Amino acid sequence: MKFVKTHIPDVIIIEPNVFEDERGFFMEFYRKNVFSENGIEYDFKQDNHSYSKKGVLRGIHYQLEPYSQGKLVRCIRGRVFDVAVDLRIGSPWFKRYVAVELSAENKKMIWIPPGFGHAFLALEDSEIIYKVTEIYNPSAERGIRWDDPEISIDWPIKNPILSQKDKNFPFLKDAEINFFYSSGPK
Repeated sequence: MKFVKTHIPDVIIIEPNVFEDERGFFMEFYRKNVFSENGIEYDFKQDNHSYSKKGVLRGIHYQLEPYSQGKLVRCIRGRVFDVAVDLRIGSPWFKRYVAVELSAENKKMIWIPPGFGHAFLALEDSEIIYKVTEIYNPSAERGIRWDDPEISIDWPIKNPILSQKDKNFPFLKDAEINFFYSSGPK
């Protein structure tokens, strides 16, 4: 696997080795020791599977500490525009984001560490699967509006389909955040 650091070094794009022939393909998308060797030393506690129709935007979602989730996201059908937003107070990258197209064809994955918001936009009917480092806790669930001007994500679709909950999320300036940046060891 190839681990590609982004302009926010804690967010990593993973390009798996894919072995294809006339029968199909084989790939590993997670191996604990390889991820650990590349700085992703977390235990995953839950796997999720999401289907979204073309034009659906989900996010920007996160869970407050101590329930913050790191996410390993992979698209297994279609294409999504996937976004990780740094919400760690004191981080040099606070309010900045990394965006990547994940697709069934390119088989790329994104590692989004705890302390980041996550959102994705379905560019066509799509399914994603993702591993998370903490179990979902409804009382810790929070979100930020997808069109927050401080974050200013350049979405490829300007009028996405949103849930009522996502439409009602606050702007970043009014959001509850309890993540703090630490440059030291985990």
